[in-house]
Amino acid sequence: MVGLLPLLPIISAVTVVFLKEEKRVRRVSNAFALATFLLSLYLLLTALAGGEGVYAFTAFLSFRLDALSALMSAIVSFISLVVHFYAGRYMQDEPGYARFYALLDLTVSAILLTVTAEHLLLLFTGWSLTGTFLYFLLTHNYGRRPAVRYGLWTLVIQRLGDAFLLVALLLLAEGFGSYELTGLFERIEQEGEQKRLLLELAGTFVVLSAFAKSAQVPFHLWLPYTMEGPTPVSALMHAGIVNAGGFIVNRFAPVYAFAEVGLHLAFLVGLVTAVLGALLMLVQPDVKKALGYSTVGQMGYMMMEAGLGAFALAVYHLFAHGVFKATLFMSSGTVIHEARKDPNIPEDEIYKFFVERELPPLKLPWYFFALITVLVPFGLVVFAHLAAGVDAFKYQGAVVLLFFGWITGAQTVFSIYRYGAKSPVKTLLFVLASFTVVILGYVFIGHSFERFLYPDQELIKRIYLNAEIDPLIFELQILLLTAVAVAGWFYVYYAYESKEVIIEKLRERYALLYRLLARELYFKEFYEKVGELLTTLGRRTDELFRGLVR
Repeated sequence: MVGLLPLLPIISAVTVVFLKEEKRVRRVSNAFALATFLLSLYLLLTALAGGEGVYAFTAFLSFRLDALSALMSAIVSFISLVVHFYAGRYMQDEPGYARFYALLDLTVSAILLTVTAEHLLLLFTGWSLTGTFLYFLLTHNYGRRPAVRYGLWTLVIQRLGDAFLLVALLLLAEGFGSYELTGLFERIEQEGEQKRLLLELAGTFVVLSAFAKSAQVPFHLWLPYTMEGPTPVSALMHAGIVNAGGFIVNRFAPVYAFAEVGLHLAFLVGLVTAVLGALLMLVQPDVKKALGYSTVGQMGYMMMEAGLGAFALAVYHLFAHGVFKATLFMSSGTVIHEARKDPNIPEDEIYKFFVERELPPLKLPWYFFALITVLVPFGLVVFAHLAAGVDAFKYQGAVVLLFFGWITGAQTVFSIYRYGAKSPVKTLLFVLASFTVVILGYVFIGHSFERFLYPDQELIKRIYLNAEIDPLIFELQILLLTAVAVAGWFYVYYAYESKEVIIEKLRERYALLYRLLARELYFKEFYEKVGELLTTLGRRTDELFRGLVR
């Protein structure tokens, strides 16, 4: 059954290639996608019932059914099923209809092969093929030069990630004498303490591979520029392609019980990516490109969670973000269509605040909202952790996650005061109710994911401890970040009192920063220059060898 999971999409791809009628292509591919999803649900239930194991046809063709592979298979096949149904009408009358569905099926097959593989080289095969099929999907309309150009960018970054992962796999296989995950993890548990340096190197290369696949700085630029491809592809990328970095780090979780460098690197790069992705999203005039940079920022959060040792939470983030962002991409076409028909912006309170600068009078004193802003979100976050039986202050990683939860809630409450809602108390109650549901769901589901994915809690404890830094430095960082956040709120509050608008300030006083963000920090120009240099170097090398041969 596990071996059948990546095989079904291959059968579908081979079948639809020989079909000429669009309706039959759609029906056959959708039927196989539905069968794949139902099979993945059966395997997920099997894993929940304790039916984990390794199933091998040959030494190379061996498949792994465990909590992570079952859960990832269900996520991938579910998003794939939705994208299949969506693409039926979206790609209607497009040239290469059957070819598109065949590539869609092959991409899903490669992802499922990656998440279920037991043999290291089989895992690498699926990992590499995923990037290859993504390139063909992005360049499906090969008449569009930008699609082909940026599709090539994607392929280059994916190949770089493949190289990092291959080095990591070879280090692990040769260092511990096993090409099967089960044997490898057993030997890491036995010999990990004596081979820490090897595990540090391997863990770092796995993280570097995750950076390339999950669009982390400086490998992030390929993702926003894939928007030239068909919209269903943008949605499908959230089914285990762009968020595959979270999976691959979780797959090699036992490595990080003895490796620290990769975790610290994941946290730092993830933090930079999260901030940069959020900033660049705000200045994009194109809705799909804005969603692309939003994904970059979310993938930064996912890598941060992995860097903090919260591996199961990273998988939950992968799942939740994959579902809602795939939906957003599929909805973006409707938004664009509606905007073309009616370009007027809906006039709500936020619109009036930023454009017309009309503010309803505030009925509550500012210190009332200040106390709510600081105390209520913090209390909700702590309560949610205590209710779920999670010690929020035991590990540094948990404290950082609590801190981000508090900042998010406080910023939401502060925004209600900032925009001056007509019924601030009523609006505030709705916001706090929503925030409570989100936090409780996030903590309870994240904790459930951890117990499901890692029943061996000792492994998770060791990873959390490896992710920690010097306590004094950690406490100073938290205090500094808190001071920056509070100073930001005061700055915005006094900007409000003097009727100044933040966007106007950004353009006038920080024109250089605004230009840098609008030009995406010149990453694109840098990549183009590097590409030109490599092309010139390649031509000259070719001429040199031709001269030597002559």
